[in-house]
Amino acid sequence: MRLLYLDWPHLPYRLEVARASVPLPELVVIGGQPWEPASVLDASPAAVRLGVRRDQPLGTAHRLAPEAHFMPADRELYRRMMERALDALAAFTPGIEADADPDARAFGQVLLGIEGLHRLWGDDERLVGRVTDVVRGLLPTQPRIGIGNTRFGAQVAAVVGRGRLEKIASGDAGVEAAYLAPLPIRLLPADDETRERLRVFGLTSIGELAALAGSAVVARFGAHGAMLHELAQGRDGRPLRPRKPVQHLRAEAELEPPVDTLDPLRFLLHNLCGALCEQLSARGAGATRALMTLELEHGRGPLVLEQQLPEPAAAPDLLERLLFARLTGSPPTAPVTRFVLELRGEQVAAGQQLGLFTPQLARAGRLDWQLVGLALRFGADRVLRARTLDPQQIVPESRTELVPATSAPGAPAASL
Repeated sequence: MRLLYLDWPHLPYRLEVARASVPLPELVVIGGQPWEPASVLDASPAAVRLGVRRDQPLGTAHRLAPEAHFMPADRELYRRMMERALDALAAFTPGIEADADPDARAFGQVLLGIEGLHRLWGDDERLVGRVTDVVRGLLPTQPRIGIGNTRFGAQVAAVVGRGRLEKIASGDAGVEAAYLAPLPIRLLPADDETRERLRVFGLTSIGELAALAGSAVVARFGAHGAMLHELAQGRDGRPLRPRKPVQHLRAEAELEPPVDTLDPLRFLLHNLCGALCEQLSARGAGATRALMTLELEHGRGPLVLEQQLPEPAAAPDLLERLLFARLTGSPPTAPVTRFVLELRGEQVAAGQQLGLFTPQLARAGRLDWQLVGLALRFGADRVLRARTLDPQQIVPESRTELVPATSAPGAPAASL
């Protein structure tokens, strides 16, 4: 899975600097006044260099930096600004992991699942350019940016990049491990005790830890060491946890000039299905319904086509064929200016146990999908199956009856 990581270190301080009518002093502590029974929420870089830390009692921060300017924390403002930025980022992907609570450790850090987005937004550089353009007017200063195959890899790439895009080549764990190997071991999320023990053992780079046997690391460092060893080897099993449940995925495209034939629409449908299904597959999910909305020229439309899928699926080739059959049966009556595809009802993707010697059991050959396609092409009343009623009946005609082979084509009628 490909992840884009954005990080605004000391975001509360940055927000205060951006909204201040006069320049703030070099030493700033945010959280309240020194005599208040509260703790530090954030501090300026100069105050951090003097030892001021987040969650530190304000009285302690005052002893470390007595000349600092202490100011209250406007938590509602910080939350509102972050929420606005996250809502803007949702236009690119619903797979966004972030915490809008200013008291959270991860405040100012955003992870985006970008698997398959190149089909919609272009390569990584173009995607990052679009993303940073969107958030530039919502959050102050340039974030640290990194792209990786795991959350740890993306975070490390952002640190290494120092404000410019740094990315790890797409690939398996070996690609990420090779990127991490020469980097200093202090980048691993180890506690102070583990860091000291790593130093005592003479381990200075991530690659040196990765080269050790896993059993030896567990014996010396326990479960925490095992986790660090996996990260060093490019394996991070922590999944992306979207901040909001994903009920549907949406992708759209403007058509300029408008399209009045089906072949260009099929090419567009191919790309949209591929982009959305890659995002579903990255989460092990599948859609149960698809909705196509076509905006038409000359004030007509929109044409809305909804299709129930035979099973929760994230197979772009099957989805493309099924939706194009639906589109062929209800073609637009005017040139199309915008094409929108939505996949809804996300569930765990349907699986199937494959036979050892029967590769034809793969999902692409499933009868359900073939029946739905035939029903869309020839009409549901022309694709029938026999259903047993009572095999003991004397009259043969009473033993079975013919019924529609599938109920999937019974989607809502097209609306103009």
